[in-house]
Amino acid sequence: MLDRERINAKLSDENTEVLVFDTVGSTNDVAKELCKSDSKQYLVLANSQTCGRGRQGKTFFSPEGSGLYFSLTVNTASPDFDFTGVTCAVSVAVTRAIEKLTDLKPQIKWVNDIYIGGKKVCGILVQAVNDGSRITKLVIGVGMNITTAEFPDELQGIAGSLNKKIDRSILAAEIVNNIFELLQQKPDEYLDEYKQKSNVLGNEIIYYQNNTSHPATAVDIDGTGGLVVEENGKIITLTSGEISLKIPLK
Repeated sequence: MLDRERINAKLSDENTEVLVFDTVGSTNDVAKELCKSDSKQYLVLANSQTCGRGRQGKTFFSPEGSGLYFSLTVNTASPDFDFTGVTCAVSVAVTRAIEKLTDLKPQIKWVNDIYIGGKKVCGILVQAVNDGSRITKLVIGVGMNITTAEFPDELQGIAGSLNKKIDRSILAAEIVNNIFELLQQKPDEYLDEYKQKSNVLGNEIIYYQNNTSHPATAVDIDGTGGLVVEENGKIITLTSGEISLKIPLK
């Protein structure tokens, strides 16, 4: 079980309040509600989610006790907040924690998915909270499969797990501490690492815009975390959206 006291003891920011729930609909939803009440920073964790949130309105399968599901609220006064850059920073934070606590070598599928052995083991969702005129807080959601062995039919062959015995409380604190550190840095301080861990660069991909699929080749990650692709001889930079690899990862 997740241990609030152990997480608290490991966090580098003592002003972040830790809340642990047995089951919630979505930790991101709980965190967003807390953002309305005061200026505190919160770390909201749950042993399971019934409506875990993913990007593009997708859900994240969150069975009890076999994964890590949390949302972190971060205060920000930035008027020009960049979702892509922050998502890249969180992706690096997650991979560093996995590497520190296991012998695994995670890879990043642009922009927000963590893969091991050709299967997705973790998803990241960054959302903004505003006061009507500017963004005041970020809600950073992380969902990771640690020992999950059975998945819904639609995730068969796509989703995987760390398959490692790991203390979820320690893993959560490690990821969050990495997030705190990386969000204090400029993108050029972590994007090289992001690129080194990318599993899409140099590969043929399909990206989707306006319900239309476009075949292209991923050639680079730019200075803000955008994916640079070549399509029919033209260079295009993607700053959001979904991509898939033409040849599935193995």
